Amino acid sequence: MSINMQTFNKDMTVYEVIQICPETAEVFQEFGMHCFGCAFARGETVAQAAAAHGNNPDELLNKLNECAVANA
Repeated sequence: MSINMQTFNKDMTVYEVIQICPETAEVFQEFGMHCFGCAFARGETVAQAAAAHGNNPDELLNKLNECAVANA
């Protein structure tokens, strides 16, 4: 898969994001989201996870996409 700035979207699950780019685990941790390996990660979207942890989903998404590009 070719990684570009639009790789990830808010409707993708945390699990999908990490499967595409494992380095994004660090971004999730920066946002206080340390359970990216938990059962919720498989069914929780990026937007849901951000909201559950009191984060702005757009900011999280931007950082995830920046990470993917940097690690492509």
